[in-house]
Amino acid sequence: MRITAIIPARYSSSRLPGKPIKDICGKTMVRRVYEQVEKVSLIDEIIVATDDQRIYDEIKNFDGNVIMTTKDHKTGTDRLAEVAAKIDSDIIVNVQGDEPLINPLVIKSAIEPLLLDASLKISTLKHLIKDKKDINNPNIVKVITDGNNNAIYFSRSKIPFSRNSQKFNYYKHIGLYVYRRNFLLKFAEMSSTPLEVQESLEQLRVIENGYKIKVIETEYDSIGVDTEEDLNKVRNILGE
Repeated sequence: MRITAIIPARYSSSRLPGKPIKDICGKTMVRRVYEQVEKVSLIDEIIVATDDQRIYDEIKNFDGNVIMTTKDHKTGTDRLAEVAAKIDSDIIVNVQGDEPLINPLVIKSAIEPLLLDASLKISTLKHLIKDKKDINNPNIVKVITDGNNNAIYFSRSKIPFSRNSQKFNYYKHIGLYVYRRNFLLKFAEMSSTPLEVQESLEQLRVIENGYKIKVIETEYDSIGVDTEEDLNKVRNILGE
């Protein structure tokens, strides 16, 4: 099994333009993500997928692998699939380019199910929500799973709805995906689906087309960088 990690990195961002090359304690954010992925022994190759020359040059500056993609992609999955179509690999790991603190052990845990079960097409992660205010936050995607840890549904809403006062554990979806390459290419060609459009969540397209998504629970809580405030938070964590 050849495993390739692809890190999509766009320069354009409405809340934090140029965030992949923002400095975090002496290294750019995309370099910190790259170096975390390098620590995962299961991964054979790492590629940054970008549409911007400035990001391309930064990757080359530290001798990383990078492929320039078209600027026309509507989603990160489309950018991922463009690169996946050009390489010889069995499994593709989609690592978000704005999580410089991503734990290598977490990436490994997401890959392992596809190595153990040949029938699996895609896996992802979930984390127990501990702060109650996050449950109703539409920017935090929730996931519910069945008894075999396959996703039933992803939503920006609180799921399930609490009809009574019975205690229930709510889970945050961690947006790291592991695909079989042939399924990723097939997925990118599927038309958008009604629930996907309604929630603005691509992973619902997989479920609506009848495929299973394996969900692995992790203690790791992702810290994505979307704003200047997020950036300073990560800088402070690394500084400590």
